[in-house]
Amino acid sequence: MKVLFRSDSSTQIGFGHIKRDLVLAKQYEDVSFACLPLEGSLIDEIPYPVFELQSASIYELIHLIKEHKFDLLVIDHYEIKADDEKLIKLETGIKILSFDDTINPHHCDILLNVNACAKASDYEGLVPFKCELRCGFSYALIRDDFYIEAKEKRDKIWDFFICMGGTDIKNISLSIANELSSNKKIAIATSSSNKNLKKLKNLVKENPNIKLFIDYDNIARLMNESEKLIISASSLVNEALLLKAKFKAICYIENQRPTADWLAKKGYEVEYRL
Repeated sequence: MKVLFRSDSSTQIGFGHIKRDLVLAKQYEDVSFACLPLEGSLIDEIPYPVFELQSASIYELIHLIKEHKFDLLVIDHYEIKADDEKLIKLETGIKILSFDDTINPHHCDILLNVNACAKASDYEGLVPFKCELRCGFSYALIRDDFYIEAKEKRDKIWDFFICMGGTDIKNISLSIANELSSNKKIAIATSSSNKNLKKLKNLVKENPNIKLFIDYDNIARLMNESEKLIISASSLVNEALLLKAKFKAICYIENQRPTADWLAKKGYEVEYRL
């Protein structure tokens, strides 16, 4: 089966889509990606052939599918809607797996919502009758190192672990760190694509209790070595749940609201910064 992933990453979009796609991609043998070359994208870090698109046009994607005779299209993109999926299927006949995070209509063969809050009944009337629904924590796309780390009992080196994703466009990590006590040991994880790195580095210089981890390879262990996690209400939540960690989830963009609301109902600590 030839599989094409349509997904993007950038300093504005973040890295979450590509990161989870790479976990799913391991289930297939013949994989390619189609991405726009946006500022700060992860294209160079994708270990598969990448078709760099010239535009966001659905017709360019359709042409690519036809030209290379792909069998499965995995769509992980908020801008590709149900009508677009319907057109793609009409023009190519390709099987479609669509990611969804916010309970939207889709015209696909497989619907995948990896959020712990998701359930199949959420999609009644929103997808074709024969659509296969894969919803909830049992379908979570979590890297192998988290499963390994979940079996380890670590000493707690850090009082707090802060991570708002790889880009943290609102610079929430800095404001959270400033709100915490200066006598607490704090680990902040982010990426080199974070446009607020200079401010974070200045914060670390002024506060010896804080350490900044940039593009750190072993986030699973770092989380496991922390007494409490302060994380975005994103895929990080699934990782925290797997580790059975104490955490607080920060909801700072709308697509995080379903997860944040579900966590709040379950009694977890949640904060909204929309």
